[in-house]
Amino acid sequence: MIPHAKRAIFFDRDGTLMEEVHYCRRPSDVHAIPGAAAALSHAHLAGYLTIVVTNQSGIASGKIPLLAYREVEAELARQLEHGIDAVYFSPDAADSPSPRRKPGIAMLEEAARDHGLSLADSWLIGDKDIDIQCGKSAGCRTILVLTGYGRHHLTSGADHVACDVAEAVDYILHQS
Repeated sequence: MIPHAKRAIFFDRDGTLMEEVHYCRRPSDVHAIPGAAAALSHAHLAGYLTIVVTNQSGIASGKIPLLAYREVEAELARQLEHGIDAVYFSPDAADSPSPRRKPGIAMLEEAARDHGLSLADSWLIGDKDIDIQCGKSAGCRTILVLTGYGRHHLTSGADHVACDVAEAVDYILHQS
Protein backbone atom coordinates (compact mmCIF):
# COMPACT_ATOMS: atom_id res chain seq x y z
CA MET A 1 0.00 0.00 0.00
CA ILE A 2 1.20 3.51 -0.77
CA PRO A 3 2.02 5.34 2.48
CA HIS A 4 -1.03 7.29 3.68
CA ALA A 5 -3.13 6.01 0.76
CA LYS A 6 -6.55 4.65 1.49
CA ARG A 7 -8.31 1.73 -0.08
CA ALA A 8 -11.78 1.57 -1.54
CA ILE A 9 -14.37 -0.79 -2.83
CA PHE A 10 -15.83 0.56 -6.05
CA PHE A 11 -19.35 -0.57 -6.84
CA ASP A 12 -21.27 -0.53 -10.07
CA ARG A 13 -24.80 0.69 -9.31
CA ASP A 14 -27.46 -0.99 -11.48
CA GLY A 15 -27.53 -4.75 -11.07
CA THR A 16 -24.89 -4.62 -8.32
CA LEU A 17 -26.14 -2.39 -5.49
CA MET A 18 -29.72 -2.18 -6.75
CA GLU A 19 -31.90 -4.41 -8.85
CA GLU A 20 -31.47 -3.85 -12.56
CA VAL A 21 -34.09 -1.48 -13.98
CA HIS A 22 -33.56 -0.50 -17.60
CA TYR A 23 -33.05 3.30 -17.58
CA CYS A 24 -34.22 3.71 -13.98
CA ARG A 25 -35.76 7.16 -13.64
CA ARG A 26 -38.22 6.77 -10.75
CA PRO A 27 -37.27 6.45 -7.09
CA SER A 28 -40.18 4.04 -6.64
CA ASP A 29 -38.34 1.60 -8.96
CA VAL A 30 -35.24 1.53 -6.75
CA HIS A 31 -34.79 -1.69 -4.79
CA ALA A 32 -31.45 -2.21 -3.07
CA ILE A 33 -30.02 -5.71 -3.36
CA PRO A 34 -30.77 -7.54 -0.08
CA GLY A 35 -27.78 -7.34 2.24
CA ALA A 36 -26.18 -4.40 0.42
CA ALA A 37 -26.60 -1.90 3.27
CA ALA A 38 -25.01 -4.28 5.77
CA ALA A 39 -22.19 -5.04 3.31
CA LEU A 40 -21.37 -1.32 2.99
CA SER A 41 -21.36 -1.01 6.78
CA HIS A 42 -18.97 -3.97 7.10
CA ALA A 43 -16.69 -2.46 4.44
CA HIS A 44 -16.54 0.81 6.38
CA LEU A 45 -15.73 -0.99 9.61
CA ALA A 46 -12.83 -2.69 7.81
CA GLY A 47 -11.45 0.68 6.66
CA TYR A 48 -12.66 0.76 3.05
CA LEU A 49 -14.25 3.75 1.38
CA THR A 50 -17.36 2.78 -0.59
CA ILE A 51 -17.60 4.48 -3.96
CA VAL A 52 -20.16 4.06 -6.73
CA VAL A 53 -18.97 4.29 -10.35
CA THR A 54 -21.84 4.10 -12.81
CA ASN A 55 -22.50 4.56 -16.50
CA GLN A 56 -25.75 6.45 -17.09
CA SER A 57 -26.12 6.76 -20.86
CA GLY A 58 -29.82 7.50 -20.41
CA ILE A 59 -28.84 11.03 -19.43
CA ALA A 60 -27.10 11.73 -22.76
CA SER A 61 -29.92 10.12 -24.74
CA GLY A 62 -32.60 12.11 -22.91
CA LYS A 63 -34.23 8.99 -21.46
CA ILE A 64 -33.29 10.05 -17.92
CA PRO A 65 -33.38 13.73 -16.95
CA LEU A 66 -30.50 14.69 -14.64
CA LEU A 67 -32.98 15.54 -11.88
CA ALA A 68 -34.50 12.05 -12.14
CA TYR A 69 -31.02 10.51 -11.98
CA ARG A 70 -30.32 12.50 -8.79
CA GLU A 71 -33.65 11.41 -7.26
CA VAL A 72 -32.85 7.74 -7.98
CA GLU A 73 -29.36 8.23 -6.51
CA ALA A 74 -30.86 9.78 -3.35
CA GLU A 75 -33.35 6.94 -2.95
CA LEU A 76 -30.64 4.32 -3.29
CA ALA A 77 -28.53 6.17 -0.72
CA ARG A 78 -31.51 6.17 1.64
CA GLN A 79 -32.07 2.44 1.18
CA LEU A 80 -28.35 1.79 1.71
CA GLU A 81 -28.54 3.77 4.96
CA HIS A 82 -26.26 6.45 3.47
CA GLY A 83 -23.33 4.01 3.43
CA ILE A 84 -21.92 5.38 0.16
CA ASP A 85 -18.94 7.71 0.51
CA ALA A 86 -18.96 9.08 -3.05
CA VAL A 87 -20.65 8.65 -6.42
CA TYR A 88 -19.06 9.16 -9.83
CA PHE A 89 -21.15 8.83 -12.97
CA SER A 90 -20.66 9.00 -16.69
CA PRO A 91 -23.61 10.36 -18.67
CA ASP A 92 -21.90 9.48 -21.97
CA ALA A 93 -23.72 7.50 -24.64
CA ALA A 94 -22.31 4.07 -25.41
CA ASP A 95 -21.66 5.06 -29.03
CA SER A 96 -19.63 8.16 -28.09
CA PRO A 97 -17.82 7.29 -24.88
CA SER A 98 -15.30 9.44 -23.06
CA PRO A 99 -12.53 8.05 -20.82
CA ARG A 100 -15.01 8.38 -17.92
CA ARG A 101 -17.40 5.79 -19.33
CA LYS A 102 -16.55 2.27 -18.18
CA PRO A 103 -14.55 0.36 -19.30
CA GLY A 104 -12.57 3.62 -19.25
CA ILE A 105 -10.89 4.27 -15.93
CA ALA A 106 -11.21 8.05 -15.52
CA MET A 107 -13.89 7.80 -12.80
CA LEU A 108 -11.60 5.57 -10.72
CA GLU A 109 -8.62 7.84 -11.33
CA GLU A 110 -10.68 10.86 -10.28
CA ALA A 111 -11.82 9.09 -7.11
CA ALA A 112 -8.22 8.08 -6.35
CA ARG A 113 -7.11 11.72 -6.62
CA ASP A 114 -10.09 13.04 -4.65
CA HIS A 115 -9.71 10.58 -1.78
CA GLY A 116 -6.00 9.67 -1.74
CA LEU A 117 -6.69 6.07 -2.80
CA SER A 118 -4.36 3.30 -3.77
CA LEU A 119 -6.08 1.61 -6.71
CA ALA A 120 -3.80 -1.41 -6.31
CA ASP A 121 -5.24 -1.92 -2.83
CA SER A 122 -8.80 -1.40 -3.97
CA TRP A 123 -11.53 -3.60 -5.47
CA LEU A 124 -14.24 -3.14 -8.07
CA ILE A 125 -17.51 -5.09 -7.88
CA GLY A 126 -19.83 -5.18 -10.88
CA ASP A 127 -22.19 -7.27 -12.97
CA LYS A 128 -20.80 -6.71 -16.48
CA ASP A 129 -17.58 -7.33 -18.35
CA ILE A 130 -17.07 -3.56 -18.75
CA ASP A 131 -16.99 -3.25 -14.95
CA ILE A 132 -14.36 -5.96 -14.68
CA GLN A 133 -12.32 -4.49 -17.57
CA CYS A 134 -12.45 -1.08 -15.88
CA GLY A 135 -11.25 -2.42 -12.54
CA LYS A 136 -8.46 -4.48 -14.08
CA SER A 137 -7.28 -1.61 -16.30
CA ALA A 138 -7.11 0.64 -13.22
CA GLY A 139 -5.09 -1.96 -11.28
CA CYS A 140 -7.87 -3.02 -8.90
CA ARG A 141 -8.88 -6.54 -8.03
CA THR A 142 -12.33 -7.41 -9.34
CA ILE A 143 -15.44 -9.37 -8.44
CA LEU A 144 -18.30 -10.22 -10.78
CA VAL A 145 -21.66 -10.53 -9.04
CA LEU A 146 -24.36 -12.78 -10.47
CA THR A 147 -27.13 -10.26 -9.85
CA GLY A 148 -28.15 -7.97 -12.69
CA TYR A 149 -26.45 -9.14 -15.89
CA GLY A 150 -23.70 -11.09 -14.12
CA ARG A 151 -24.76 -14.54 -15.31
CA HIS A 152 -24.23 -13.37 -18.90
CA HIS A 153 -20.66 -12.19 -18.21
CA LEU A 154 -19.05 -15.23 -16.60
CA THR A 155 -16.11 -15.04 -19.02
CA SER A 156 -15.25 -11.48 -17.94
CA GLY A 157 -11.98 -12.53 -16.32
CA ALA A 158 -12.95 -11.35 -12.83
CA ASP A 159 -10.64 -12.30 -9.99
CA HIS A 160 -13.63 -13.81 -8.18
CA VAL A 161 -17.32 -14.48 -8.79
CA ALA A 162 -19.91 -13.97 -6.03
CA CYS A 163 -23.66 -14.49 -5.84
CA ASP A 164 -24.32 -10.91 -4.77
CA VAL A 165 -22.75 -7.79 -3.29
CA ALA A 166 -22.96 -9.08 0.29
CA GLU A 167 -21.02 -12.22 -0.61
CA ALA A 168 -18.54 -10.13 -2.61
CA VAL A 169 -17.77 -7.79 0.28
CA ASP A 170 -17.51 -10.76 2.65
CA TYR A 171 -14.93 -12.30 0.29
CA ILE A 172 -12.93 -9.03 0.21
CA LEU A 173 -12.94 -8.73 3.99
CA HIS A 174 -11.66 -12.29 4.35
CA GLN A 175 -8.83 -11.49 1.91
CA SER A 176 -7.69 -8.47 3.96
